[in-house]
Amino acid sequence: MTDRQPRYRDVRAGSNILRTAVWHGESKGKGSAKGRPLLFFNGIGANIELIAPLAEALTDRDIIAFDAPGVGGSAAASIPYRPWNLARMAAAILDDLGYHGEVDVMGVSWGGAMAQQFAFQFGSRVHRLILCATSAGMLMVPGNPKALMKLAHPRRYMDPAYLMKHFEMLYGDDEAGAPDHSSRLRAPTIRGYFYQLLAGIGWTSVPFLPFIKQPTLVLSGDNDQIVPLINGRFLAQIIPGARLEIVSGGHLFLVSRASEVIPLIRDFLDEVVEKRPFAARPAKAARRAAAPFTVKMAD
Repeated sequence: MTDRQPRYRDVRAGSNILRTAVWHGESKGKGSAKGRPLLFFNGIGANIELIAPLAEALTDRDIIAFDAPGVGGSAAASIPYRPWNLARMAAAILDDLGYHGEVDVMGVSWGGAMAQQFAFQFGSRVHRLILCATSAGMLMVPGNPKALMKLAHPRRYMDPAYLMKHFEMLYGDDEAGAPDHSSRLRAPTIRGYFYQLLAGIGWTSVPFLPFIKQPTLVLSGDNDQIVPLINGRFLAQIIPGARLEIVSGGHLFLVSRASEVIPLIRDFLDEVVEKRPFAARPAKAARRAAAPFTVKMAD
C-alpha cells in the first residue's frame, strides 16, 4: 500500500456538478508504461473515500472515481435519473478529465449494474470490465430479506453504532473491518440515496449482456447476504467469455479480502488481449447514448 492522495475536482456532467477524484498512477519501472486508467462505479450511498484501499494498491494506473448525485460531495439531482443517465454522466466526467481513449471499468454492487450499463452504452470506450458483488438487476436472485431491509435505508452510513451492530448481517463478514470502513464513510442525502434505489427499479441488463464483448471478470462472495453467489454465476454464463472468481467472504469482500482480491484484479487488468471486437449495440441504444441529456441539480 502507498499513501498517494487523490486529486479532487468538481466536474459538470450535464446539469449536475459531481465530485470526482483521480489517483494518478506511476509506471512500474524504467521503460515501462502506466497501466490503462480504471473508471470505478461505487455502491449505493458509497462515497469516493471508500475505494481508497483499492486505489492505493493499484499504483501503476490512474484510478478515476466520482460521487453519484446526492452522495459524498455531489449535490442531489432534483429529479430521478436512470442508469443510462448515470452512464452519460460518467462519460462526461472522462471527457472533462481528459480521458478520451479506452479505459478499464469496474463496479461494485449497485455500481456493478452501472458499470454494465456503461460498458453496453459506451462499448467503444471500455477495454475490460470487472463486476464485483453485483447482479443483472431486476431479475436477480435476492439475498437475505433482513439484510435487504436494512440496505433500503441509509442509516448504516449515518450511525456508526448501527453499522457495527449489523455489519455481519449486511456484509457477510465479521465486524473486525468495520471501524476502518466506518472511518471513511460520508453520509449521503436521503434524496440522493432514494434516487439511487429508484434508478435500479425495473432495470435489468439481461437483454444486452450477450452484447458485452469486453473481457469480463466477475467476482462474487460465497457468503454475500445482499447479492448471493448465484447472481455472479448467472452474469458469467450470459456475458460471452466472462470469467468467474469466487471469493471467500461477504458483500464487502473487496475490502475484507483485499489481499486475495487485489491480485486477481491486477492480473486480469494486465493480461494482453491480441484482438477484441467492440461491444455491439442496437441502433436505438446507440442513438440514445449519443443524445444530449439534462438532469437538473438541486439548489
